[in-house]
Amino acid sequence: MNILFNPEGVPLMLDSNVFFGDTTNDGSIMDGLKKRDILAPFDVSWMNREYCCGHEVLRWGVENQFPLKAAEIVASTSVLNTGLKFVRELTVGQGVYPCHVDGYDERGNEILKPENSKVVRGLLSSRMVRRYLEKGSRDYFKFGCAGVEMIPDSQGLKIVGLNVVNPLYFRFTPPNAYGACQCVVSPNWGLAHRHPGNEVRVMEALMDYSPELHAEWLKLNGKFKRPFVYALRDSWSNNEIYGEPVWLPAYRLGWVDVAHMVPMFLKKAYKNQITWKWHVQIPYSYWEKKYPASKYADVLARKMEIQRDMDMIERNLCGIENAEKPLFTNYAINEANGKVEEEWKITALDNKYHGGDNLVTSAAANSEILFALMVNPNVLGAGMPGGTYAGNQGGSNIREAFLVNIANAWIDRQNLLDPVRLMLQLNGVDDVELRFRNTVLTTLDTGAGTQRVLS
Repeated sequence: MNILFNPEGVPLMLDSNVFFGDTTNDGSIMDGLKKRDILAPFDVSWMNREYCCGHEVLRWGVENQFPLKAAEIVASTSVLNTGLKFVRELTVGQGVYPCHVDGYDERGNEILKPENSKVVRGLLSSRMVRRYLEKGSRDYFKFGCAGVEMIPDSQGLKIVGLNVVNPLYFRFTPPNAYGACQCVVSPNWGLAHRHPGNEVRVMEALMDYSPELHAEWLKLNGKFKRPFVYALRDSWSNNEIYGEPVWLPAYRLGWVDVAHMVPMFLKKAYKNQITWKWHVQIPYSYWEKKYPASKYADVLARKMEIQRDMDMIERNLCGIENAEKPLFTNYAINEANGKVEEEWKITALDNKYHGGDNLVTSAAANSEILFALMVNPNVLGAGMPGGTYAGNQGGSNIREAFLVNIANAWIDRQNLLDPVRLMLQLNGVDDVELRFRNTVLTTLDTGAGTQRVLS
């Protein structure tokens, strides 16, 4: 405990073992604004171009760094990171099921028969396809674009592998008159130095209109022995080269920033707030009677005695073991005027800070981000108990929201299956349909907690 004394040794003010801090602008705010420009609204910088080993490529975002900056934003935003992973897991489901459509029932549902070929079933259950679905859907939802490398055998007869190229490392050249382009892979996009030739790979990228026709053309022209790229793009943004992720509007409107600011504000507030609970007022006359100046040889000796006394008082009032502990004090009444003197006054201090208000703002930001991903917040337990975003988090609501997500995943699932279908088609298997397995939550009156369905 530190005590401020006047020249006569009378304590004027004291404080306990706490610290005070202030915040200064160290430039991080401006750095944050500069980083935000990388995903600025109406960003058409992809139309700008740069060269890599003689190949002209279209830039992906400001400074050709969109995937890198987008990955940083996703990784640093908990609800966005979790929401994207939820969408990926839901879309991929429980894997791919090869089958044949053998008509339809009275409700219009497909009557499916399983594919019995061990080769096809082995391929679709293999780690290669599972790895492709995992990484391809990750990049498709996180960046709006994924590049799938299709690897032929040494003789150029069939496709033997699917490999997802990390979007951090690939860029596309401008398309030709037929919509076809090339995929340039390098680890140095956005860096000041040049691309070393031994670190650059260039592959044909199939045209978006008819990848099957383009692949057949590669066969006829003797280019089927080299790997080529099948690009998966989210076409909603009308960016036909790279696409844009579905969460980008939530970033542009600032909801991602709000989701960042609230926990940072709360952390700063809890770290720097003044947590005084009581104001203890001790009259000067108390010290004069308990420690009269005449008893001490000098002022310093009197100060040390008062210091030890105040330290003992603090130890007996503060701490977990002293919670709810009573305090006994004595006071005197001046006989001349009848007024109370030498009375300790202990007043409770009102804490004006209420962090709960910020949690409502944080919940609203989380909901807006999940809305951008077309995810009902209740599915992730993020429904708010009251206010604008209030929702029933009961089992029925969660089940219905989950079924809506599965229904909406149809187009994304077909996009993810297109490279697998093309691989089967180029390998001579063109009569197999592909469906995703799903585990659907059911009510208890059905006699089961879950039910397997195909979609």
